[in-house]
Amino acid sequence: MADCCLKGFRWNANPKGREDMLAGTSCYITGPESPTAVLILHDLYGWTFQNTRLLADHYAEEVGATVYVPDLFGGEVHSLEILMDTSQWHKLDLPSFMQRNSKSIREPQIMACARTLRSQHKKTGVIGFCYGGWGAFRLGGKGNNLVDCISVAHPTLLETSEIDAVAVPVQILAPDIDPQFTEELKSYSNQRIPSLKLAYNYQFFPGLEHGFATRGNPVNPDEQKGMERSKNAAVFWFRQWLQVA
Repeated sequence: MADCCLKGFRWNANPKGREDMLAGTSCYITGPESPTAVLILHDLYGWTFQNTRLLADHYAEEVGATVYVPDLFGGEVHSLEILMDTSQWHKLDLPSFMQRNSKSIREPQIMACARTLRSQHKKTGVIGFCYGGWGAFRLGGKGNNLVDCISVAHPTLLETSEIDAVAVPVQILAPDIDPQFTEELKSYSNQRIPSLKLAYNYQFFPGLEHGFATRGNPVNPDEQKGMERSKNAAVFWFRQWLQVA
């Protein structure tokens, strides 16, 4: 993880959903009771971050799905006061935090959430932002049968082996400037995923940086347009692949 995973702006609105439990995990849930579910795997700002919950509300309303944002950090939430102030970032111990929330520790929890949703809904999609990107790819891996499609925005910690193993339709929302989803990973994705004979939607956002989809500056016209475009792209993707006959 890097500084780009921390930068961000807070959006002004009030989330509409509620807090409950999903597979033994605290979870933000929003939207109607629906045969369709969307699972959001959050970034370093965590499951309580207002922007992520607002996005969940948009997906619920525009896709017509029940949307879930489980807590992937075991109740640990970074202070927004620190996250919004670069001069305080030295107070964060990201290496220790990442050890407590490594892939091996969090993957079973992510899988359990997806299995529960699979048992309760006819169709399930997942979108992973930053930290959550690797989890989305793993849910869509061969033989899992846990989701019908995946979407990721500026994924972090993603490995080529996770790209190789994906077996469901894939959408990637890729900013121009991203030290985590590197040019090499972008190129690898664009060559490898089509070779797997999967439906693939690659969206490129020129001039935008890692984190824009969940933490962009709403008063910057380019970032505002990028945030809206990324939201609309994910909505269209889920509408397409999560239709229930």
